[in-house]
Amino acid sequence: MDNIELAIEVDNLEQLIELFGAFDENVKVIEKETGANIFSRNTHVVITGRREDVELAKVVVDKLLGMIRRKESIDLSRIRYAVELAREGNADAIEEIMTDVIAITSKGRPIKSRTLGQKRYVKAMRENTVTFVIGPAGTGKTYLAMAMAVVALKNKEVERIILTRPAVEAGENLGFLPGDLQNKVDPYLRPLYDALYELLGGEAFAKLSERGAIEVAPLAYMRGRTLNDAFIVLDEAQNCTEEQMKMFLTRFGENSRVVITGDITQIDLPKEKKSGLKQCLSILEGIEDISIQYLTHRDVVRHELVQKIIQAYERYEKSTRR
Repeated sequence: MDNIELAIEVDNLEQLIELFGAFDENVKVIEKETGANIFSRNTHVVITGRREDVELAKVVVDKLLGMIRRKESIDLSRIRYAVELAREGNADAIEEIMTDVIAITSKGRPIKSRTLGQKRYVKAMRENTVTFVIGPAGTGKTYLAMAMAVVALKNKEVERIILTRPAVEAGENLGFLPGDLQNKVDPYLRPLYDALYELLGGEAFAKLSERGAIEVAPLAYMRGRTLNDAFIVLDEAQNCTEEQMKMFLTRFGENSRVVITGDITQIDLPKEKKSGLKQCLSILEGIEDISIQYLTHRDVVRHELVQKIIQAYERYEKSTRR
């Protein structure tokens, strides 16, 4: 197949620098993923190679330049994801993902979906009373749920936010931690506090907590309660027993929304206990107003190495099952 050359004009040198990245690391990834060759010529990005490779690279570069013009940050994992979408014929989805602002942090930073999986997850939370989301670490399961909860509270759609987790972690036991009960459970709830501080700011979080508009508590505190007018997030649900999950799912009342997050590959329950999350996914499938969303390594938004680690573990687990 004959080689071709295409040139894309950029608005200014700053855009060109941001597109290429430090030591041309961004362009090297695009070249590796598409097979095309990319270099700069004055204020143009020049792409050469086989026609199909050049056309794929052009779509990716166009979309990345669009992100740069909208002041969106680009990193290596986003670039690889853009190539994947372009290769699948889903290039327009790159812009769709970027235009939906979910919330604004206390410092004015917009929170947006970064993958199609995250976009579907956010849509499910908006449209359903109960949303389950299953996926590996780093896919934004908890953070996006917290963002939606804060937006619902600010918009007066609910009167309070309730965040809960089972107090179970690998290799640890509450009885061995120092301090009173609150001191013992705080380490388990720390990721929830951290997300709230970023979304609301420390002062606003403290005020809302004082008047009871935000409650962060271990799952055991939910027993016997009816939770009305609340946005309820159950995090790390894979560590709920079957009894705990049934208890939790029968707590919410009128005008409440529920989000349940979990990673069924990281169950820390004792061997004799079965995960209530795995059980309820099959029991509740197909019920109207309950959505079950799945995220994968493609939706990981942490360091790109996290994606590779998750994929390596998936391959290992498949080989051991065989």
